Amino acid sequence: MNVDFRSIRSVLIIKLRGVGDVLLSTIVTKNLHLALPDARIDFLTEPPAVDVVQGNPFLNNILVFNRRTMSGLGLIRTVQRRAYDMVIDLFGNPRTALVTRLSGARYRVGYRFRWRSYAYNIVAEPRGAVVHNAQFNLDALETLGIAIQDRNLYFPIGPEDERHVDGILTAAGLGQGLVVAINTSGGWYTKRWGLDRFAELADKLVDCFGASIIITWGPGELEEAQKLKGMMKKPAFVPPETTLTQLGALFKRCSFLVSNDSGPMHIAAAVRTPVLGIYGPTNPSLQGPYGHGHVVVRNETVGCLGCNLTACPIGHPCMLELSVEAVLEAVQKLIRINSILI
Repeated sequence: MNVDFRSIRSVLIIKLRGVGDVLLSTIVTKNLHLALPDARIDFLTEPPAVDVVQGNPFLNNILVFNRRTMSGLGLIRTVQRRAYDMVIDLFGNPRTALVTRLSGARYRVGYRFRWRSYAYNIVAEPRGAVVHNAQFNLDALETLGIAIQDRNLYFPIGPEDERHVDGILTAAGLGQGLVVAINTSGGWYTKRWGLDRFAELADKLVDCFGASIIITWGPGELEEAQKLKGMMKKPAFVPPETTLTQLGALFKRCSFLVSNDSGPMHIAAAVRTPVLGIYGPTNPSLQGPYGHGHVVVRNETVGCLGCNLTACPIGHPCMLELSVEAVLEAVQKLIRINSILI
């Protein structure tokens, strides 16, 4: 289908849940703005990821789908009332396909996901098993014929976030020397390296490099963060609760992050903090920290890496048998390639 770009005055991008997934989709925002500089560009997501796109300079409005207060029919009507000329569905589940199909938009863009492709009149071939998720999102624009001029993620952090984090670190006596963030979260248990391993690694970072350790946490994770601190032999700092943008500001102040595959890991990469990603069931070539200067480590003795299973039938060896020594060696590589002062 030929697209008359001059006729497009409003666009809706859809990417619902997953902080990391939504963040990786922000790569489309500047490119779309450059192609359609006079168009209104809105973004539809769910509450956990609102902070990821709030304040993005290439977006005009953020639409929030809260399942507790809005029905699927209510969402469809909300989209219809805004009379978009184009809807780009980067999520592609049955709900978003239906919203796109009934949006009334002249141009409906999505991926060829089995029967759901009926919803779109501009269909991209899904390459999620071949390319990084950031490029997967760009594929939708390239299918439209839009040139990719910028390959950066966007995670705006306001000065108030910077000031808030400065106050936290000053009060804790941190900010000088090597400051290392540790993130133990992960949406599936299969993506999580053990707390005992994290504790041993963090102690070694203190002993070997004189690092100050910050244990980051999100909703529902404070108890785990405090447990990790209690398992360590060396001191560590558990910061107070932060918003996602404050967490991004905190990562900016750190020398590097050691993390499981998770939303916070992608935030750190987006603010250009070097990341050591610990991987097992997910494939770092497809979902790894995006950008330059990052390192990933896996238990390469396991033959089922990248299985994408949320429950492991063979005892979780990719994580349970990944040694502290292997991760510490990867940390040393991260320090070396980024010329981090220790």
